[in-house]
Amino acid sequence: MSTEPRLVAIDTATRRAAVAIGSGRDAALASRSWEAGYRHGEELLAVLDELLRHAGTALGDLAAVVVGTGPGAFTGLRVGLATAKGLAYGLRIPVIGVRSTAALALAAQAAGGAPVPIHDAAVLMPAGPHDRYLARYRLAPGGSEAPGLRGLTAVPVGDPELVPSGESISSRIAGATLVAVDLPAALDVPPDACELGLAAQGGLGAALLASGRAALDSGRTDDVAALVPAYVTLPRGVAAQTETIEWSHDHR
Repeated sequence: MSTEPRLVAIDTATRRAAVAIGSGRDAALASRSWEAGYRHGEELLAVLDELLRHAGTALGDLAAVVVGTGPGAFTGLRVGLATAKGLAYGLRIPVIGVRSTAALALAAQAAGGAPVPIHDAAVLMPAGPHDRYLARYRLAPGGSEAPGLRGLTAVPVGDPELVPSGESISSRIAGATLVAVDLPAALDVPPDACELGLAAQGGLGAALLASGRAALDSGRTDDVAALVPAYVTLPRGVAAQTETIEWSHDHR
């Protein structure tokens, strides 16, 4: 068994929550991805407790917390960020925020579900009831050495885009492998992109651990007070905000 310091990774940006425990260099000691829907707040701590016991890890054994910062829905992200911050603050250990879309791009590569190795990934997810959020990444050498992630890091290609309802994504993803998350198959979202997105969600915990380990190795951690999520949807029950769906890096 690895003697490396253990990290815990948490992501609640999508309808499938993810928790994993491990060093970020070796295979995870324990991990789980499950359909949380809107029940992140009800289920996250119970799953975390179960996985800690399965991994033979006490809270005091944790060296850092890695958390997906979205983008994603308001309620789910708040639950994940609050849990990660509470652990980091209470245990006096570092917290590392990782863009959930970047980790999904890495997890899609590791999943091996694409017809060819992925060099350029376009992660697509819902943004409100009708719009979609699109982020492109180039998978380049320089990331963690965790098995299955092939020493890669996800480098953003341009700025993320909010694609309004009715607009095609085809011209925006030319040359990229589409990874569709929490979306049904549609005219411009083929079934294999949805299958790859589901596989990526299944490997999200491991990708976060690897990304967190790479950040720690480079000396990067985040301020518990300053770390904030990126939103693509408003809280449930709020129909509109200035007639648009918006996301922000600084909603506190």
